[in-house]
Amino acid sequence: MVRLHFFLENNMSRSRKLMLSSLLAATGFAAHAQAPAPALSSGTLVIVPAYGEVKHANDQVRITFNVEEQDKDKAAAASRVNLKMKQGTDILKRQDPQAILQTRGYYTYPVYPEDQPQPRGSANKPRQPTGWRVGQYLDATTTNLNNLPKTVAAVQSVLGLNGLYFGLSDATSKKLDDQRIAATYQNLTERIASIARAMGRKESDAVIDTVDFEGSGNYAQEAAAPKAMMMRAASMSDAAPVEEPSFEPGETTLNMRVVGKVRFK
Repeated sequence: MVRLHFFLENNMSRSRKLMLSSLLAATGFAAHAQAPAPALSSGTLVIVPAYGEVKHANDQVRITFNVEEQDKDKAAAASRVNLKMKQGTDILKRQDPQAILQTRGYYTYPVYPEDQPQPRGSANKPRQPTGWRVGQYLDATTTNLNNLPKTVAAVQSVLGLNGLYFGLSDATSKKLDDQRIAATYQNLTERIASIARAMGRKESDAVIDTVDFEGSGNYAQEAAAPKAMMMRAASMSDAAPVEEPSFEPGETTLNMRVVGKVRFK
């Protein structure tokens, strides 16, 4: 009977200790979980950055064509360039009458041999060119993307294709501006609501003091003018029909940034 009494008393002590430890642990956890957030003084000012973006399929392309000729006779090289540029421009106008055209970058460079022996006593004399390289660029901007492969292939029979740059037309960019502003402001209000909840305050306690829209002119930098082609362009007798190339316009993302100053009541 004594042993049984001791056994029961010992088990009860262990159970009490276990229950007491569990109770203390639970109490400590609850106290930690319910620790109040730091109090905010009335009129606390919070700076909130926000971002917004909209995407749209590209509806405009800028095409750059070029022509280059090389000849011992500078006038002969320039004449071929002028003729090809005129022919290429005429083809482009027929294929896409609505395209906006601009010629630029007319250049004339002397060509020197890589290893030209210099006679004795002529170290200070300038080298004599053995030929001339003449070229010019033609830019075309159009929204007629459906006819783009056919247009490019037709012009490539005379001029070289130097590059294509897809983007958004001015009209489309203006239409998307309202959506971009709305998306940015919505992100600002969502962030303000999240910050209010994190601070243990009501969303209605937040009053927007200042809204500073920035970055509304995030335009891609214009690509630098391509350097003159070093290879000789094909002569008119070498011109042949060109198979139509394939293009994927892709899409453009317009971004906007806003910084809001929010004051809590």
